[in-house]
Amino acid sequence: MNGQVPDPGRPCVGVTGWRLPAGGAEAVRLAARAGADGVQLDLGGPGRGEPLDGPGATGAVREAVAATGVELLALTANTLNDIGLTAAPGSAAAARARAVLVRLLDTAELLGVGQVFVPSFRRSAIGTPADLARTAAVLGRAAREAEARGLLLASENALPADRALELVDRVGSPAFRLLLDTYNLRAAGLDAARWTEATGPYLADQVHLKDGRDGLPGPPLGAGDGRLEDVLAAYARTGPRPRALVLENDYRDGGPGRLDTDLAWARRAAARLAARPTRPVKVHR
Repeated sequence: MNGQVPDPGRPCVGVTGWRLPAGGAEAVRLAARAGADGVQLDLGGPGRGEPLDGPGATGAVREAVAATGVELLALTANTLNDIGLTAAPGSAAAARARAVLVRLLDTAELLGVGQVFVPSFRRSAIGTPADLARTAAVLGRAAREAEARGLLLASENALPADRALELVDRVGSPAFRLLLDTYNLRAAGLDAARWTEATGPYLADQVHLKDGRDGLPGPPLGAGDGRLEDVLAAYARTGPRPRALVLENDYRDGGPGRLDTDLAWARRAAARLAARPTRPVKVHR
């Protein structure tokens, strides 16, 4: 077991499997050994590790969860950054992206994970109005399918707040959220605390924690220029009660020291967030 007994009024502290030395079931075990409460996993695929829905993989993850007590918080499909959610309708890339989204929802359902999120970076980056319209159409369909399965679907992007809210409007689903990453916004030249104030009612209840310097990720949590305390304070004022703070600094070198330091920082942040009152969540505008 991971040795932690989460306070029901406090967000759990998790890690992202794709920032650990191994993914899938081994990421669950690594999270347990580190003392994390939960883990988010990647679907995998070419250049992204073994597929989470490959032969025996889902069963292995379920066994690791049962053995460790680590909670599966969410699934993502980082391969979408290599394919492109913005691919033209009818193209081969669009068909591949669609297939990945279906697999993502199927795998979440198989594993009993209630939330999936979709990244919009690199080939899936939303740069033009046409990109936003295409992304909204793709995510709108996926969100409706997620809702039918009892799942939530979130978008992780670095759009300015007004465009992120336009995406919420265009998707128009009660199952749709925006995923806050505390440093992606800073790296895109945005004021992450102000962004969080503007989008708070539409945010997911899981937050990615990472820090950086001069727009590049790297330092331990709280040691960079990401103003993480200010961002989380804005989340506390405007967002939902958080279910999880999830570390997304890079721990793939396998050294325990930095992960231990970041887990301790995140637990202190979770305690501060737990002290605020619950607020209602807006599901779409």
